[in-house]
Amino acid sequence: MYNKSEIEQKIAEFLLQIKAIKLQPTNPFTWASGWKSPIYCDNRVTLSYPAIRTYIRQKLSELIQEEFGSVGAIAGVATAGIPQGALVAQELGLPFIYVRSKAKEHGRQSLIEGEINEGQRVVVIEDLISTGKSSLQAIQALRDAGYDVAGLVAIFTYGLDTATENFQQAKCRFATLSNYTALLKYASEHNLFPTSDVDLLEEWRKNPAAWGKQLTNTADDNI
Repeated sequence: MYNKSEIEQKIAEFLLQIKAIKLQPTNPFTWASGWKSPIYCDNRVTLSYPAIRTYIRQKLSELIQEEFGSVGAIAGVATAGIPQGALVAQELGLPFIYVRSKAKEHGRQSLIEGEINEGQRVVVIEDLISTGKSSLQAIQALRDAGYDVAGLVAIFTYGLDTATENFQQAKCRFATLSNYTALLKYASEHNLFPTSDVDLLEEWRKNPAAWGKQLTNTADDNI
């Protein structure tokens, strides 16, 4: 039986342990969007740790079966979703394809690499969900190519309302092994940060676009 809460906590532990997730509430990262964020997640790091890589492969496979039942193929999203997707496809004994961020500019100018039957039921693999924009672009490319996208699974999500709304609008289900709430719970229970830092981390998710501005204003006031 798929034990959701146990897996959420285990994944959070692993990602913090190997520093795939870094938390810096008082010295935030800057995303490509310009948002300031107290968290940075790079799940590519998991590939360098065989035991963790195996656990993620197995649990993603179980999550697919739990959420979507029988599927015909696995699709990875470039770039970080490609190795995770290939591992899951191997675990489930299914064909694998992947979606480029943009079509090749030479050769066949392919956007989707690999071959499966048109109309086949596909689950998409991603490493991380932030706003969901890049994931949903890949999903739309698969739909445009005639594939039946059952949904998407990922290792981790920040749990942003924007992502939930984007997936709802696209009428696409998604599920993840762990999430921001589980991460904060683990960090709090294991005293990884002082209470004031945990409060900052919780405030960020409520309004990530404005959070960095508020932090900057506070810093200016203290000068």
